[in-house]
Amino acid sequence: MKFFALIALMALSGPVWSETGLGPDYAVAKTLADQDEASLAPAESASLRELQGKLLGEAVAACATPTPDLSPFVVVMELGPDGKVVRTWLEGSSLLGMCFRKYVAGRTLIVPSRVPFYTSIELSFSK
Repeated sequence: MKFFALIALMALSGPVWSETGLGPDYAVAKTLADQDEASLAPAESASLRELQGKLLGEAVAACATPTPDLSPFVVVMELGPDGKVVRTWLEGSSLLGMCFRKYVAGRTLIVPSRVPFYTSIELSFSK
């Protein structure tokens, strides 16, 4: 009976945390990124998109290979108080996605109005 009560309590307790217990798993981080991005004022949103585009261009150039894997991927980033990427999550297993995740770690985007602030970049090469 205690086991079922524990399972029910876990189900009602909120976000699912990663196996390490140190933060949210990918799904929770992506949901937080979508919420945080949606909460921005139009000017802040435009600034974030511009900086994401610049970061994406730099990362794609740095991660280019002669035979790239063009599988889609998503990188979620947690920003610290100075706007620096302090944690990342990756959905997808392409070499480009893994390189992109590594490239963005420690880079700076926007100084968020609250911490933590989550944002994501989704890349797909399909039409």
